[in-house]
Amino acid sequence: MQNAVQFIQTTPRELAELINSGVKSQLDDFKRELDLNQIQVELLTRQETCDLLKIDQSTLYHWTKKGKVICYGMENRRYYKRSEIMECLTKLK
Repeated sequence: MQNAVQFIQTTPRELAELINSGVKSQLDDFKRELDLNQIQVELLTRQETCDLLKIDQSTLYHWTKKGKVICYGMENRRYYKRSEIMECLTKLK
């Protein structure tokens, strides 16, 4: 026997509104969660990035100059996004 759902005293318009409100609620929750994830970008200084990768600052400089890693700056400060640094790492065979 198939599962059946009966809507008593519910018009098609009311059913559509109920479905729309449920979907909208789920999308709003997803959007809020996505916005929070974008806010939580962790910036690393040059030294923190070098410590993370266990490399010298001159190596980080050359990788940045070659475009292997992306650097962000504000005045004399240079920052690296942890997520982008982790994405730069490639799996070796």
